[in-house]
Amino acid sequence: MSAIDSPRTKSAYREMEESVELSHMKQPLVAEGAEPESELLTLNMGPHHPATHGVLRLLVTLEGEVVRDLKPIIGYVHTGIEKTAEDKNYWKAIPVVERMDYLAYFFNAYAFCGATETLLGIEVPKRAQYLRVIHMELNRIMSHLVWLGTSALDLGAMSMFWYCFRERESILDLFEYSTGARMHTRYFQVGGVADDVPAGWVEKVREFCDAMPTRVDQYGALLNKNEILLQRLRNVCPLDEETLLELGVTGPLLRAAGNPWDLRKAMPYCSYEDFDFQIPVGTEGDNYDRFAVRMQEMKESTKIIAQALEQLPEGAWITDDRKVALPPRHELATSMEALIHHFKLVTEGFRVPAGEVYFPVEGPRGEYGCFVRSDGSSKPARVHMRDPSFVNLQATNAMVKDSYIADLIATLAMMDPVLGGIDR
Repeated sequence: MSAIDSPRTKSAYREMEESVELSHMKQPLVAEGAEPESELLTLNMGPHHPATHGVLRLLVTLEGEVVRDLKPIIGYVHTGIEKTAEDKNYWKAIPVVERMDYLAYFFNAYAFCGATETLLGIEVPKRAQYLRVIHMELNRIMSHLVWLGTSALDLGAMSMFWYCFRERESILDLFEYSTGARMHTRYFQVGGVADDVPAGWVEKVREFCDAMPTRVDQYGALLNKNEILLQRLRNVCPLDEETLLELGVTGPLLRAAGNPWDLRKAMPYCSYEDFDFQIPVGTEGDNYDRFAVRMQEMKESTKIIAQALEQLPEGAWITDDRKVALPPRHELATSMEALIHHFKLVTEGFRVPAGEVYFPVEGPRGEYGCFVRSDGSSKPARVHMRDPSFVNLQATNAMVKDSYIADLIATLAMMDPVLGGIDR
């Protein structure tokens, strides 16, 4: 017989259990007359949590399973990118700013290049504008695919992750084909793009555009028949248009509430006025509308790409202004002047007239904007980015207050924050 099975030990355990029960009877869990706040529980969600989609810490106050307050705490991946860009020539700052929102690198680069081009007064060739549009819309689809796959995974639809990343890999293959890199390509340059697209690339993009709408329909058919997912999205954590506008929210979150604001239509840039496309909007502003708007946006982006390929102009892909554009590569082997110009531009950069400008662009998560102030030197005096994830994060508390903590997970997924852009 073991010591635990002995009659004396069993008797001691019984006495201990009785004393515990009596103590609970004498001292109730909630003291009479206690304030309601004494029943609240404050806990940390993150910073290392798969549902935060990055290194985000949420200080959550709960009453049972109901969220009563929420405070986002950021800064865990702060990299000082803006200050780093101010220490580099304009030409060398492009790969730095690309790495802020790492799922929207073409948009980061375009905002910076667009601001610099505005200060320089450069006219970007039409072919370069169309190539920029094609790459940005492919990037928008790629970003939405990562959002859809990871968000569905948070909500229990595990297979969707693999389907979405299948198409994402196809887009990254196209980027590798045209730019030489799958991510952070540095393809956008001040004045245009780094090089013309290679032979056969246009046909491969057309094949992708032919297949993508069917793929989106397949995603919808799978998810719109998933009752568990629908119950976690429909009528969950809605937020009205007025509150969203007061908080500065843009992008799919605002359009889900019925506001059609989209910079591609409201303030056309980069030849977007040449293309016919619709702006998807929701009616309830809930998680389902946030999901549905992005699903439809993938189809609209595919339409824009197809039109840009059909109308793709001939001609130069970068400005002929030799002050800012590298000389053609074939000249470097035969022209000493071209070699010297290439060396000076890469090492010393180009000077930008003194002034300041803010250049906005419509990205996957809303308005990306780049503020650049020039003091007339070859380095920007100030670089500051408006990242939509940072601004949109302000709406988290208003969305999830008085909802279940499970709804917080779903809502954060539908917000689609990227912490690289938030912290910078």
